[in-house]
Amino acid sequence: MVGIVLISHSGAVAQSVAGLAKMMAPDARVTFAGGLPDGSFGTSYDALYEAVRQADDGDGAVLLMDMGSAVMTAEMVQEALPQTKLLLADAPFVEGAIAATLTAGFGTSAEEVRTAAEAVRGEQKLN
Repeated sequence: MVGIVLISHSGAVAQSVAGLAKMMAPDARVTFAGGLPDGSFGTSYDALYEAVRQADDGDGAVLLMDMGSAVMTAEMVQEALPQTKLLLADAPFVEGAIAATLTAGFGTSAEEVRTAAEAVRGEQKLN
C-alpha cells in the first residue's frame, strides 16, 4: 500500500492531521514529521527521512507539505532515496491529506494517490 507522509513546521499540526487521516482510513500507512527535535517550529531532515522509511512498504509514498522549507526538505529526502518511489503532492495540507489517505486505502498507485490529493485544490467550502 502506498504510504502517506505529512510534513509540517509544527509537530502538533503534523500529528493532528495524521490522526484525522487515520481516523478516516484506519488501515492506511500514514506517518508524519513536524517541528524540530527540541519542539520548536521547523522541518527536520532526519525526522522526515525516518517517516518516509516507515511509510514505504515497497509501493512508495506520497508526501504532503505545509509550506516553505518543508517542501525543500521533502525534495532533499526524495533525492537521498532514489530507490524509493516518492511523489510530492502540490495540494492543500489537510484536505489533500484526507483525499490521499482515503485513496491509498483502496490500494491504488502512488500516481493515483498524488492525483487525488492534488484534485482537491480549488474545492470550494462555501457556495
